[in-house]
Amino acid sequence: MAHDAQKMVFEPGGPLRGTVTIPGDKSISHRSLMFSALAVGESRVSGLLEGEDVLSTAAAMRALGAQIERGADGMWRIHGVGVGGLIQPVTALDMGNSGTSTRLLMGLLASHRITATFIGDVSLSRRPMGRITDPLGLMGATFMTSPGGRLPLTMTGLVPAVPIEYRLPVASAQVKSAILLAGLNAPGITRVIEPIPTRDHSERMLRGFGADLTVDVGNDGTRHIAIRGEAELKPQTLVVPGDPSSAAFPVVAALITPGSDVTVTNVGMNPTRTGIFKMLQAMGADLSFANEREVGGEPVADIVARYGPLTGIDVPPDVAPSMIDEFPVFFVAASFAKGRTSASGLDELRVKESDRLALMAKNLARIGARVEERADGLIIDGTDGAPLDGGNPAPTIGAELDHRIAMSFAVAGQATKGGLAIDDMSPVATSFPGFVDLLRTLKGEPS
Repeated sequence: MAHDAQKMVFEPGGPLRGTVTIPGDKSISHRSLMFSALAVGESRVSGLLEGEDVLSTAAAMRALGAQIERGADGMWRIHGVGVGGLIQPVTALDMGNSGTSTRLLMGLLASHRITATFIGDVSLSRRPMGRITDPLGLMGATFMTSPGGRLPLTMTGLVPAVPIEYRLPVASAQVKSAILLAGLNAPGITRVIEPIPTRDHSERMLRGFGADLTVDVGNDGTRHIAIRGEAELKPQTLVVPGDPSSAAFPVVAALITPGSDVTVTNVGMNPTRTGIFKMLQAMGADLSFANEREVGGEPVADIVARYGPLTGIDVPPDVAPSMIDEFPVFFVAASFAKGRTSASGLDELRVKESDRLALMAKNLARIGARVEERADGLIIDGTDGAPLDGGNPAPTIGAELDHRIAMSFAVAGQATKGGLAIDDMSPVATSFPGFVDLLRTLKGEPS
């Protein structure tokens, strides 16, 4: 597949100031489309993230029988087919770059009498799927995968699927959600035991749609999630809050750029997603939260971020699941802190869209950061607020088609001496369309 790279240069340009709105939460957007497609009747969704990943989910749900339309008013209307009502797709399901779409849809289809082939772009095709295929195989689904358990992948679901009790070997909201979605159309009760809490959007939303789902917390802190199968989901009207993963980029940009004062409105503050903000506050960041409220069962607030000194910290490993996608930009913030920041228990970052630990270590070092790569984390000795070198000419950062790596270094470029270039910003459209324009707006430049 042809790919046109979008090389861009990011340079310091004075303080960032203003109020911005970010795209809708990607995790909630995916689930809004999927769960609506399993309800009988019309659901309406506003604030949906219209990035490429979510559009891949919409296309897949259409191929599986749901009617999905976007109105001129920005409202998405989904006519669902009911649990068990998905149909055999005519062609392969193209997931683009979206690991979430792939893994959750595999869960959905595991308990349908459907054979489907999943394909994706180069980046997604490098990502292992064994952590999903293993539990779904216990439920009766069968898989033919490419070497290493990767895409392209063909799966066949089983009806009736076998309800299971599954203890997650690693903290993963995607694995948890895939099993619960398979359990929707399986007889009896499917259970997931979660030793470390991960984002709980699936549990919140499935209950909102009418699923019989319970969550119990054991004496040892484990979460026991049970869903009763052969469910009947009811259509909903949903409002998608702003994505905290996306909010992290303008927030960190403000914290490391002298004189900055930025407000990001309508950000989802689900406690399973706000580790990045808690850790930045632990570093002494000037962060405050205003207009706190609840929208569609999810806590929401406006975030005010101002430039100020940061101090290095040791990130507790149990925080990792609540900020796993935000570590790249957190490492950027740590590069400007006073003293040492360390983070461990981050093996998951090696199997994201790229090996994010290796890429962050290599590229931060290229622009003058002092960083040590460990097997499961990074150690960074910050500059105590001094700008990183950048270069003249500006060094080119290889983002390896990873949207979060690209955006993280776009943020870092604001606090370098000579700026930096990023080899390809096009993958940013998967999660944050309009990111570059937002950054220019905050700098007072024409977008």
